[in-house]
Amino acid sequence: MVKFKLGDNMDKVMEIAKRRGFLWPSFEIYEGLSGFYDYGPLGVLLKRKIIEKWREYYTIKEGFYEVETPNVMPKEVLKASGHVDHFNDPMTKCKDCSEIYRADHLIKDETGEDVEGLSNEKLTEIISKKKIRCPKCGGHLSHVWSYNLMFQTLIGPTGKKVGYLRPETAQGIFVLFKRLMRFYRNKLPFGVVQIGKSFRNEISPRQGVIRLREFTQAEAEIFVEPDNKTHPKFHKVADEKLKLFSAEKQLNGEKPEKISLKEAVDENIISSELLAYHLYLTKEFLTDLGIPEEMIRFRQHLPSEMAHYAADCWDAEVYMGEFGWIEVVGIADRTNYDLKSHMESSGEDLRIFVEYEKPKLVKKVEIHPRMDKIGPRFKEKAKKILKKLKNMEPEKIKKELSKNEGKIKIKIDNEEFEIYEDEIEIKEKRKYIKGKKVLPHVIEPSFGIDRIFYATMIHNFVEDDERTYFDFPTDIAPIPVAVFPLLNKKELINLAIKIKKDLQKEGLIVNYDESGTIGRRYARADEIGIPFAITVDHQSIEDGTVTIRNRSDKKQVRIAINKIPDTIKKLIKGDIKFHELFYHEELLVRD
Repeated sequence: MVKFKLGDNMDKVMEIAKRRGFLWPSFEIYEGLSGFYDYGPLGVLLKRKIIEKWREYYTIKEGFYEVETPNVMPKEVLKASGHVDHFNDPMTKCKDCSEIYRADHLIKDETGEDVEGLSNEKLTEIISKKKIRCPKCGGHLSHVWSYNLMFQTLIGPTGKKVGYLRPETAQGIFVLFKRLMRFYRNKLPFGVVQIGKSFRNEISPRQGVIRLREFTQAEAEIFVEPDNKTHPKFHKVADEKLKLFSAEKQLNGEKPEKISLKEAVDENIISSELLAYHLYLTKEFLTDLGIPEEMIRFRQHLPSEMAHYAADCWDAEVYMGEFGWIEVVGIADRTNYDLKSHMESSGEDLRIFVEYEKPKLVKKVEIHPRMDKIGPRFKEKAKKILKKLKNMEPEKIKKELSKNEGKIKIKIDNEEFEIYEDEIEIKEKRKYIKGKKVLPHVIEPSFGIDRIFYATMIHNFVEDDERTYFDFPTDIAPIPVAVFPLLNKKELINLAIKIKKDLQKEGLIVNYDESGTIGRRYARADEIGIPFAITVDHQSIEDGTVTIRNRSDKKQVRIAINKIPDTIKKLIKGDIKFHELFYHEELLVRD
């Protein structure tokens, strides 16, 4: 048996995926459209199993609750998050044939140089210096400019409200923070997850499902105290070793190294225990899907490619043959960037109160806006101004007044207002305080489900002398069990159908097949990754037993018919291994 090998061509995997109903190119009857794929019946089942496995990790084991927020977001939300201004890719256009390319990808294809993160000016310079031409017609390329990746839309019939299809699920969680804070009873840390569609209007999607314009994300946002990024379970995983490709090693031209999480944190390779723990959890999840550990590495973002919100960020990458190392998960320390931006933009206080172990005596500056003066001067806008002032740091207001000759400037809805010193009352007190308000930091593991789906198919694909098939782990196989009558005879068919219905009552999806030879039926079931096949034969009629066949090694064992549902469920969950059935003679005895 040979699983997927480095450098293998993956055409066979995609051929089976298309022929058997895992993946189909979208809009085929209209010549297709790059960046979109349909999931066929088996693809939907496999994708759902992967998502349920992810929920098992994050909602059950980690205890994070799940939310669901809209796919369409108003411009204000994504302006605050930075996506309107910063969510761009560098683009260049052929002056002759008008073909458009992503500049950094084109340069890498032509020179082998990784230039991601360089400025548009620098990319334009490289294209000129290296004399890179249009791959399609050989024409000259234009200067490089920024292209925003979000799909824009209009909300409502007037067309005045601009919105975007969300480029990530995370912002829906950040905007919900006040309600989530109350749900978690104002106690840090807490985690929230969301699984759903995101949309990015890629310039030139390629590599099949690796780069899509519509894709599924599973993201966790873990809100923590800014100065406490430890993890209560870190000591359990501290000695685990991961293959880390740090920014330093990349810049020095060195290879990744396998080191313990403790060593990585102690040497400040990974910025915190919390981030390190989630790298480990990601590795566990991916290997649980049947992706070999040696095909997984964690690459730290270089300073030039670090997202505008991140203090530290690592990509879990899976080796995918001819495509090389492909990012499937991003694990980032987003600091307080998002909450701070939304607080400043909306005027809402998104801080959370954290209690000290003992009360502290401190000098406290308090700001009391004078409504008797602000109200008459600003009239209907006074309420918003008052709210903005109350949410500002008192020390900051005091400093600004001193610096700017007794006045401060504040911005609300893109309008600037000047507030004078006599409109604000400043009081300084010494008092015992029980705690302080903090703006939480966020650790975010973000999983690209479609890429993980593809990696799962590739790394569970098996080709040997007799057959090609998917050797999926039993609990993620799209269809867990097949039922076959050995021959096309009425009594065998009736019993096989009864067994199928009994399994369906237990909540299992069952493949039933009575056409062709039993060998062909086994081959069809193996090819799509069904782990167990139940065969009804003449002995089944005589003594009430059937054979269960194991996909991976083709071994068979007989058990009593009334023991089938419980046995199959245990096999799927991994509570019992197939070879152990040979030692359970009681399974042959009917109750």
